[in-house]
Amino acid sequence: MLTISQVTKAFGGRTLFEDASLQVNRGDRVGLVGPNGAGKSTLFSLILGEASPDEGKVSTERSATIGFLPQENAPAGDETVLELATAISPELNEAQRILKSTPEDSPEHHDALHAFDEHGGWQLEVKAKRILHGLAFRESDFERPAKTLSGGWVMRAHLARLLVQEPDLLLLDEPTNHLDLESLVWFQEYLKSYPGAILMISHDREFLNKLVGSIIEIAHRRLQRYRGNWDSYVEQKAAREEQHASAYKNQQKEIQSLQAFADRFRAKASKASQAQSKLKQIDRMEKIDAPVAREKTVHFHFPQPQRSGHRVIKLEGVDFAYGDLPVYRGLDFEAERNQRTVLVGPNGSGKSTLLKLLGGALQPQSGTRELGHNVKVGYFAQYRVEMLNPGMTVLDTARDMPNPVSEQVARTVLGSFLFRGDDVFKTTAVLSGGEKTRLALVKLLLDPPNLLLMDEPTTHLDVGSIDALVGALAQYEGTLIFISHDVYFIRAVAKSVLHISAGQLTPYAGDYDYYLDKSRATSARAALTTGQTLQNLQPKAAAAPAVTNGAGAGLRESRQQRRADAEQRKAEAKVKRDHEKRVRELEMHIMSLEGRQRELTAELEKPETYAAGGAAMELNRELLGITSELERVTREWESLAASAPA
Repeated sequence: MLTISQVTKAFGGRTLFEDASLQVNRGDRVGLVGPNGAGKSTLFSLILGEASPDEGKVSTERSATIGFLPQENAPAGDETVLELATAISPELNEAQRILKSTPEDSPEHHDALHAFDEHGGWQLEVKAKRILHGLAFRESDFERPAKTLSGGWVMRAHLARLLVQEPDLLLLDEPTNHLDLESLVWFQEYLKSYPGAILMISHDREFLNKLVGSIIEIAHRRLQRYRGNWDSYVEQKAAREEQHASAYKNQQKEIQSLQAFADRFRAKASKASQAQSKLKQIDRMEKIDAPVAREKTVHFHFPQPQRSGHRVIKLEGVDFAYGDLPVYRGLDFEAERNQRTVLVGPNGSGKSTLLKLLGGALQPQSGTRELGHNVKVGYFAQYRVEMLNPGMTVLDTARDMPNPVSEQVARTVLGSFLFRGDDVFKTTAVLSGGEKTRLALVKLLLDPPNLLLMDEPTTHLDVGSIDALVGALAQYEGTLIFISHDVYFIRAVAKSVLHISAGQLTPYAGDYDYYLDKSRATSARAALTTGQTLQNLQPKAAAAPAVTNGAGAGLRESRQQRRADAEQRKAEAKVKRDHEKRVRELEMHIMSLEGRQRELTAELEKPETYAAGGAAMELNRELLGITSELERVTREWESLAASAPA
């Protein structure tokens, strides 16, 4: 489907590719990896025809379609979310525009309606609604103008458009950046049955592990293919590097031996010809390049916060609600010095709300929030928006603190987070969302609080920057409470887990693998969104966050009422979980039916099908049954999607 043959491409005076080749076939699932600046985005530009190779050729199969999701900044205009999701061809786009702007009884409207129907517009709407629902859009969002959405939601709408379109080759640049956890899980499952080929850039190692069958690494100006997922790639790469280092070492020994012989005997007449032969042998060798040393993730010791008291923060008897929607009632929570706790649980369970209550971004509607001795709080989600002065440079922003670090230290940390060379002299006003996130992290790490609260800190970070953050947090001597959907990051950082569901908190005094074992999760990713804990398996331990639910609530309501409210919330949560499970089951069934429908249609389009007696009749009979079942299941899905419980 896609062939890259002996391509050479230089950009900005630097050669990115030299004699690079790649083949992507139908059905391939390929991850594209490499350090920042290696040429991943340039490779996408070459495939899309937006750039031309200096040498070599990039070709795609005739009539093959290509769809591309950029990392950010996809456009949005006056079209609605649903119109954007179904805008898969110029003909449909024009038909939608005319239908929207002309009277229903006009000839133009009638012609546009015919064109919309002819190009499958009605079927696409059903598919688009199903996909938008999977990406967490509500029914009420479908008719909203896309330009009124935040940048992240616009990106989701464009992702829906690509999934509706189903191009033969799907190019995805960090597609999980703008997805919440449950949408990410849905998207991951959806891609497993995607009919086309996928080439993706992603920092999410779990995502790559679940989806890809090979990894393409951009290294040393070449495209090197590794079979298998991310973990397999890491193992193969380490083995290959070890073999390369051994081969280089052995060749250097041989060269030194040959050179020593030549140096010793070239002046002797009886040995001169032999000496010359040794030198020619060296010249004829195909030299092995010296191994490239890996960069260390963290190059220096980060500044450390002032030591806090043993009890860092305490919430007591806290109530909080958004309007009529209660999130917490009578919540007690306590964190101690040096805890490293990840908050897990389904969307809407209260994870971000708890983080905001701890950070002071939200105030308890009753109850108290008490900081411990000498505690300085840093809430990362606030820093992204509020801490950056648009008129300051990147370097000045990083050093803007009461006791600034040296310029060398600041530039070293900025380099670890992809601000290199003259990038440090850019003003923050011109930075992308991802660059602002990375700069906010740098500023936080150079002047860290002793209570660090982080909401999805790895979003917009590449693999190298995530490793740099992991290295920094390994040195960090304060208390850390965070939310993340990056399983690698959680495993590397968290020492305890706090599960939240329907405002109820359950602590696990062990790392993420301990939590997986005790909660009997089906997968590492699924465990982040599970709506319930299975048993009271958690032993009490000093390392776990001190959490009780309902202590002190008797000051406001009886224990009996508290128990009844909790049971009601559990029942409502179960109804919602069951509803969402059925919707997901229907979506997967619909995708399976659509896949079989495509296969049958393709068979019926082949002349040889009609040469075999009765084969075409059997295929038509099956296709009729599939179409009928698809209509029935789609009607059920539409009904459930429209009646989702609050």
